Amino acid sequence: MTGQDPRTDEELLAAHATGEPDAFGVLFRRHRDRLWAVALRTTNDREDAADALQEAMLSAHRAAARFRGEAAVTTWLHRIVVNACVDRLRRRQAHLTVPLPGQAGADDDDRHAPARNEPAAPSTDHDTAMVVRSALAELPYDQRAALVLVDLQGYSVAEVAQMMGVAEGTIKSRCSRGRARLAVMLGHLRNLGDSPDVGGTRAQDVTPGGGL
Repeated sequence: MTGQDPRTDEELLAAHATGEPDAFGVLFRRHRDRLWAVALRTTNDREDAADALQEAMLSAHRAAARFRGEAAVTTWLHRIVVNACVDRLRRRQAHLTVPLPGQAGADDDDRHAPARNEPAAPSTDHDTAMVVRSALAELPYDQRAALVLVDLQGYSVAEVAQMMGVAEGTIKSRCSRGRARLAVMLGHLRNLGDSPDVGGTRAQDVTPGGGL
């Protein structure tokens, strides 16, 4: 078959579950960029993100036959990726006595960066983005994952609650606490009204209850 596969995500997953060899690869390629972005933002480390994404896709590959359609396939895939990232962060934190890594490699592959033909951002803007990303990396992993999915990836609270297997109120609480912590860490940026952060929002938006 040439061109894009016209089947829905559900049809591709069902085809994989019944033994079609290429169906899961088509499904993964369809959502690869967003899954990679979530893994990279959540772990803030390219190696961890790659390992977590690989673990997640192996899990999804094996669990396809158990998919019951209670959520969209994309929601199901994102839940597996987020869980793999959080599990990896927890294991790393349990074995290390140093803080979680800051900006290791996170600038190298930003799927939501401005188009390459746009003028280069001033170094102050780049520095601000680095500071914001480093602050995001210091959040507890549950808060970070919630903020990545809600504020950076644009999913609804209800969707993220499904992905993470918790109540909507829990996601709201994690986002609220995460934004409040970012507001404290990034309070010095509020006077830099034109400096963008990692998600394309502005430094003055880093306030409790506001955008990330």
